[in-house]
Amino acid sequence: MRDQAKLTLARDLRRNETIAEKRLWEQLRNRQLEGFKFVRQTPLGPYIADFVCREKKLIVEVDGATHSTEAELARDAARTSQLNALGYEVIRFDNDEVLNGLDQVLTLILQSLRP
Repeated sequence: MRDQAKLTLARDLRRNETIAEKRLWEQLRNRQLEGFKFVRQTPLGPYIADFVCREKKLIVEVDGATHSTEAELARDAARTSQLNALGYEVIRFDNDEVLNGLDQVLTLILQSLRP
């Protein structure tokens, strides 16, 4: 995907975020999570990551129901592998985890951010 196309898609994804993404972003934005800076819907390599803490090289992905099929799980695994190759750790949560257990999700994110 060309850079301009990725930027346009990232902008569209920010405008059309899911409820789970919106709730998580409310907790991550403006360095609210212990001062760590996150950006959302950010192009990285051939992908657009949901949330990225560049300082700690951490990507947080929020997956919807479509990510439960075998094909999507395989695609997610390949994506994670490629992002790992770029030096990023990737952690994934599904929408239900974010919507019904946000405190636990934030705790797990913090555990990944701390040395």
